Amino acid sequence: MQDRVIGVDLGGTKILAGLVDRDGAIEARREVETPVRSQEALLEALGAIVETLLDDSVAAVGFGVPSQIDQRAGRTGLAVNIPLGNLPFRDLYAQRFGRPVALENDANAAAYAEFAAGAGRGSETMAMLTLGTGVGGGIVLDGRLYRGWAEVGHLVVEYDGPPCQGSCTGRGHLESFCSGHAAGELARRLYGPPATAVELCAAAREGDRAAADALDLLGRRLGAGIGSLVNLFDPDVVVIGGGFGVGAFDLVVPPAREVVRREALAPAGADVRIVPATLGEDAGLVGAGLLAFDSIS
Repeated sequence: MQDRVIGVDLGGTKILAGLVDRDGAIEARREVETPVRSQEALLEALGAIVETLLDDSVAAVGFGVPSQIDQRAGRTGLAVNIPLGNLPFRDLYAQRFGRPVALENDANAAAYAEFAAGAGRGSETMAMLTLGTGVGGGIVLDGRLYRGWAEVGHLVVEYDGPPCQGSCTGRGHLESFCSGHAAGELARRLYGPPATAVELCAAAREGDRAAADALDLLGRRLGAGIGSLVNLFDPDVVVIGGGFGVGAFDLVVPPAREVVRREALAPAGADVRIVPATLGEDAGLVGAGLLAFDSIS
């Protein structure tokens, strides 16, 4: 019996792929830079990285992709930060690889991994926010991944606020305020063009008041978004992932908790746990692999 799949996590800067077993363990991995010059180059890079791992033991392939997904048709939709448009993604790669292909939004895939094998293990209902280049997220309801429209990074937290990034036409979205990109912008306003989100966090930890205040406000806006998720879904736990989310967790989550307690209806606001993700950059890869197993079970 085939007991391995390939999970692929397509990110704005890199593509991760790996052989995944049924427990979510990664047996081998590959990494390449994400080509952003054209859709054709991107699709070829995805196919090529999978083929470096493909053998007779592989039962299916799962992709986590940072775009809107039409699950019924297996199509990708709008992608904000990479050159990927509306195309029959699932059928395209099922034909190329000769195996079933699972397709999911990358943040949904990461949420599923954290629920099944990470920080959300043991919960029944879980929300996840990934704070990276953008802000993504996923929802698990009563033990099942919600596979519909879950663009939680585009929750509106300030009417007519700053423009969202990439091809999004909205304003005042959670992504506008709480992404690693947004934190980098705060750093550059304070310290000049070379500054980064990492430097902003380091300055706050060293006692820089301006840096601490900037991250406090970012955290409070994050709390407004979390409060909305709590009011909608009453999760047992909210998992914060992404490179910036985990790296700045100690700086942005305490003010976020204060806002959640105020904005979320009792007793959910006080009861919900907010915890850092534990699977790191492997979450999207593992989640894509676990969804590939689901597609053949």
